[in-house]
Amino acid sequence: MAHRIISQIVFTGARVFGRAFAEAYKQASASQKYASHLQNNPTSANTLSSSGLTLDEACRILNVTPPRQGQAEMTKVHEQFKRLFDVNDPKTGGSFYLQSKILRARERIELEAQRTAKKAAQAETSTASSQSSPPPPPPPPS
Repeated sequence: MAHRIISQIVFTGARVFGRAFAEAYKQASASQKYASHLQNNPTSANTLSSSGLTLDEACRILNVTPPRQGQAEMTKVHEQFKRLFDVNDPKTGGSFYLQSKILRARERIELEAQRTAKKAAQAETSTASSQSSPPPPPPPPS
């Protein structure tokens, strides 16, 4: 009689663990497919820590103007970041959530400034190289 109860407990436990393992595997597989889709899709949101935060939101959080032509007021961005980050310190009664939003906003603005600066530099080098190349020689007279 006791062996029957013990075997039922063992089999029931094995079924529960088996189902839980199968469900966890399905969820991990779906998550992996989703992550690979985002990684291969260039139009999807970036996978950096500042993903999900638009440039407009980041600028509104830090109360700064968006970077233009690779020029951003990075000193003002850093001043606003430091001030807001210190004000929202959880040790002084601030919010960790707001602190993380402020950090992500600064990262997003820095990322955009780097991107626009890189594009401006590439455009400048391409125009400079096209202007500095000599014209092709004229064809020989026939």
